[in-house]
Amino acid sequence: MKLRKYDALGNDYLILGPKESLTIPQPEQIQAWCSRQNGVGADGLLYGPIFQGDELGLRIFNPDGSEAEISGNGLRIFARYLWEQGIVTEGKAFTVSTLGGDVSCRVHDRGQVVSVQMGRVHFWSADIPVLGDSREVLEEDLELEGYKVRFCAATVGNPHCVVINQPVSWQHACKLGPSLETHSLFPNRTNVQFLEVIDSKTIRIEIWERGAGYTKASGSSSCAAAAVAHKLGHCGADIKVLMPGGALQVHLSSDYKATLTGPVDFVEELSVLPDGMLAQELAKV
Repeated sequence: MKLRKYDALGNDYLILGPKESLTIPQPEQIQAWCSRQNGVGADGLLYGPIFQGDELGLRIFNPDGSEAEISGNGLRIFARYLWEQGIVTEGKAFTVSTLGGDVSCRVHDRGQVVSVQMGRVHFWSADIPVLGDSREVLEEDLELEGYKVRFCAATVGNPHCVVINQPVSWQHACKLGPSLETHSLFPNRTNVQFLEVIDSKTIRIEIWERGAGYTKASGSSSCAAAAVAHKLGHCGADIKVLMPGGALQVHLSSDYKATLTGPVDFVEELSVLPDGMLAQELAKV
């Protein structure tokens, strides 16, 4: 059984295809593979393509073994993998089905750049979900560990809490991220972004990802933060999102459909050993 590993701005995923395994690994196996202490290290596992008629299905798993609805960088990695396998054609749009909805993908520059149309960003509490009255969750205050946190919430097929008017640093993300991820306001837990608006075309974020912890880059987080910056009137429709792992470009349509574009790199191919762990087989030089 072989897996392939890819990187998208420091977001790295393992890909396992149904041809290699007819069943999805158990959560404890995913945890072992993704462990950066005892495994090969990854931000999650992608299982697919799952062929459903003409549809290409994808299941996405966090490094703790829990299942995610959607992942922008995971989808961009998966799109490159499909192109390398000859399943899709460069420059031609194709659809991938996820738990968070169907998304349109397109591979450019021989797999070096991938765009994903992530669908519409919603701010309504019931869609995200966020508990309380039905409302757009914009610029609300929350007392947390001695801090007064102002945040907006959104969904890009998965839940996001975008913190504004707070220090933007990895230290702050690691301090407040865990409490926000598991706060009772968010019944499905939430991804957390700390947002700094640099100018009308550029934002910077630090990320605490649900089920993964501190993360150097995230595609869905980029879309959520960009949509919030646009919704609050700080930015236009084309926004560069700067993260510790690098930059992604987000375009927002008039109805807040988000298109995400950025690089993807192949890292290595791995084989499953008899003890269930992974070993490098063909490393990229």
